[in-house]
Amino acid sequence: MASKVTKGIIISFWVLFAAAVGVVVLLFSAIANGSIGYMPPVEQLENPIDKYASQVISSDGKTLSTYAHSQDNRIFVNYNDLSPDLVKALIATEDVRFAEHSGIDAQGLFRAVVKRGLLMQKSGGGGSTITQQLAKQLFSPSADNVMERLFQKPIEWVIAVQLERFYTKEEIINMYLNKFDFLYNAVGIQSAARVYFGKTPKDLKTEEAATLVGMCKNPSYFNPKRHSERTRGRRNTVLDQMLKAGYLSQAECDSLKALPLTLHFSRMDHKDGLAPYFREYLRLTLTAKKPERKNYRGWQMQQFREDSLAWETNPAYGWCNKNKRPDGEFYNLYTDGLKIYTTIDSRMQQYAEEAVREHIGGYLQDAFFKEKKGKNYAPFSRDLRQGEVDTIFMRAMHQTDRYRSMKSAGASEKEIKAAFNEPAEMRVFSWGGEIDTVMSPLDSIRYYKSFLRTGFMSMDPRTGYVKAYVGGIDYNDFQYDMVNGGRRQIGSTIKPFLYSLAMIEGISPCDEMLHVQQRLTDENGRLWEPRNANKKRVGEMVSVQWGLQNSDNWVTAWLMGQLSPYTFVRLLHSFGLKNEMDPVISICLGTPDVSVGEMVSAYTTFANKGIRVEPLYITRIEDSYGNTIANFNPQMSEVLTEDASYKMLHMLKNVIDGGTGSRVRFRYGIKAPMGGKTGTTQNNSDGWFMGFTPSLVSGVWVGGEDRSIHFDRMSEGQGASMALPIYGLYMQKVYADKTLGYSQEEDFEIPEQYQNPCKMTTEEERKQTPTDVGGIDKMFE
Repeated sequence: MASKVTKGIIISFWVLFAAAVGVVVLLFSAIANGSIGYMPPVEQLENPIDKYASQVISSDGKTLSTYAHSQDNRIFVNYNDLSPDLVKALIATEDVRFAEHSGIDAQGLFRAVVKRGLLMQKSGGGGSTITQQLAKQLFSPSADNVMERLFQKPIEWVIAVQLERFYTKEEIINMYLNKFDFLYNAVGIQSAARVYFGKTPKDLKTEEAATLVGMCKNPSYFNPKRHSERTRGRRNTVLDQMLKAGYLSQAECDSLKALPLTLHFSRMDHKDGLAPYFREYLRLTLTAKKPERKNYRGWQMQQFREDSLAWETNPAYGWCNKNKRPDGEFYNLYTDGLKIYTTIDSRMQQYAEEAVREHIGGYLQDAFFKEKKGKNYAPFSRDLRQGEVDTIFMRAMHQTDRYRSMKSAGASEKEIKAAFNEPAEMRVFSWGGEIDTVMSPLDSIRYYKSFLRTGFMSMDPRTGYVKAYVGGIDYNDFQYDMVNGGRRQIGSTIKPFLYSLAMIEGISPCDEMLHVQQRLTDENGRLWEPRNANKKRVGEMVSVQWGLQNSDNWVTAWLMGQLSPYTFVRLLHSFGLKNEMDPVISICLGTPDVSVGEMVSAYTTFANKGIRVEPLYITRIEDSYGNTIANFNPQMSEVLTEDASYKMLHMLKNVIDGGTGSRVRFRYGIKAPMGGKTGTTQNNSDGWFMGFTPSLVSGVWVGGEDRSIHFDRMSEGQGASMALPIYGLYMQKVYADKTLGYSQEEDFEIPEQYQNPCKMTTEEERKQTPTDVGGIDKMFE
C-alpha cells in the first residue's frame, strides 16, 4: 500500500514537473513570438537600438567634446580598444562563466534563487549574466515596483538568448560597456575613462579598470568622486574577484589593493573643455534647418538672406537636415555616433585661449576696472547721461530669465523692479574663478557688463583651415559668440580694402598727396571733413604708402575722393563682408559692422596673392562604423589681381615694420615677415588687430558688450593696446612650439619689382617712421 502511495506521489511530482516545464516552455515561446510582453523585432536584435554621442575631433587627433542628448553622452569604442584588464575585471565580477553559457547561467540563477530568494542572503549574488544585463539596458524600461520587475525578468532571459545567437561574446561585452551609465554625463566606457581618469579605455591601468567595473554594481553608491573610500573598497572587491578567477596573482592583487584611489576627474559638459564657442557654432551649423522667411522677424532679414545663401552654397550648413542615413532618416547629431573631424588644432586653440586670458584677464580688465573705479557712470562712457544708463539697464533687465519668469507668473513691473533691487546670494564670474557674493540682480547686470569681451580667429590662408577660434572670454557666463555671432564696427582695419581698390584703379603706393584737412562733398551735397589723430607732416607731400603705414585719415579720405563709394561697397562684398552697407564716403573710415570671422577671411586675400578663402571648419564626417560619409573642401574666389595684391602686401608689411602695428616687433619680439593693420572706432568702442604671415591669418576684436562701454583714455582704448597684444602672445606661443611646424624664417613669395615699390628718398621721411605709435591708429578724436 505504501509503495502504491509512494509511486503515486512520484508520478504526481513528475506530472507537475512536466506541467511546470510545459508552462515555462509555453511562457517563453509566447514571449519569444511577442504574445506576452515586449519582444523586439529580429532586426532590432541584429542591430539593437542604441544611441551614441557624436565626437568633435581636432586636426591633431584630440577629442574636443561630444554632442549628445542629456544623460546619454555615449561615445562608441571598439572591443579592440578596450583594456584587457577591463574585460577581465568585468567577467570576473559580473559573470565568471560568461564564456560557457548561452545567455542564461543556470548555476548562477539557481544559486541566486536559493540564497537570495529562499535564504534571504543579500550577499548571495545575482543571477543576471552580462548578456541579461545588456538586454535590460537595451530593451527594458524602468520598473516602478518589484512585481513589474519580476515580470520583466523572463522577457530579458529570452532576449539574452536571442542576443547570444546574433552576437559574439566580444560584441556583447563591447555593447554592454558602451551602454552603461557611469554618472556625470559619462555614458559608455569611453566617456567614463575620460571623465574619471583622463584616458582612453585602452590605456586604463588594472586598478582603474577595476574601479569602473566596480561602479557597475551601483554607480551612485560607488561614486568615486563623492565616496572615495567606499568605492576603493568596491574596487578591491573586484580585484579579489580577478584573483579568484585567475587573472591576478596574490602578489599583484595585494599590491594593487594597497594603492589609493586616484582620479583625474573632469566633468563631461559641453561648456567645458577647449573651443566651446567653436563647438557650439559647429552644432548650430550642422543642425540648421532650411531657412523659411516666416521664422525671421523684420529686423532679421539680413540674417535670413545670409542663412538662405549658406543653405545653398555651404555644404556644412544644415548638413544633418540635407543628408540621410541608409535607412532613409536624416542624420541625428546627438544619437548617430558621428565623428566630425575639424580643422582646429588643439595646441593652437590652447595658445589662443591662453593669450586671451593673459592679456584681458591678466592686465586689460584690471586697467578698465581701475579707470572706472568710483565713477557713477561705470562701466559706461562718461559721455552717457544718467537717463541713458537707466534705459540700458532696464532693457538688459527685460532680457533676463528672472524677469520673464516673474512676468509670466503675473508679477507687476513695480514688484519686479523691487525684486531686482533686493540683495541675494549668488555665484558670479571673475578671472580668478567663480566667487560667492551678495548683490542685487540689478547690480549683477552692471557687474557683468563691466567685463570686456573679445573674439579671435586664426586660419590658414591657403587651405581655409581654421586653427583656433575663441568666441569670448568664458563660455559659461558669456555665451555670445563674437567670432561669427556678433558684428562690430571695424574702424581702420577697413582701410586696406580701400587701398586695394586704389591699386586696382591704377593708383600707386608711390603716388603723393598734400597732407592737409580733406573736404569732400557727398552725393547729397553735404560737406564731410574727417578729423585726423595724426598731426605729423601737415602741409607736406606724403605717399599713399605712408598713409596706410600710419593709418592716416586724410590720406584715406583723399583716396575716397578719387574713387566711387558704390564700387567700394561692391569690393567689400567681394572681400566677404556680408552686411548691407550704405555707399557713402564716410564708409572709408570703418563704419560697417563686420564679424571677426568675415575679417579674417577677407585678410587671407593679402596673404594669398589676391585669392580669398572661406573659413573651413570641418574636413570630413564619419559614421559610427568609420565610413567617410562627407568630405569638405575650401571655397576660394579671386578678389585682387596679383599686381594689386603684391602692392598691398608690401604696404601692409610696412604697417608692422614701422607703422601702427610695430608693437608686434618691439614688444613681443616677433621677427617673422608679416603684415597687419590696427583699428579703433569712435570713442575707443572697438579695438581691432589683423595680422598675417604666409601661413596664418589672425584677427582680434576687443570691446564692451555695449558700444557705450569703453575706455575713456586712448592709451588703453586703441586697437594697438586692446587687441594687438592677444595676437602677439598667440604668435609667440605658436612659434615656440616647434611641433606645429611654423617658422619665423618663412617669407612671402614676392617678385623683385614689388619688393620695395616706394623706397624712402629722404632722411626726413625715415625720421617720420614711428616706433611706438601710441594713438596713430585712432579713427576719430
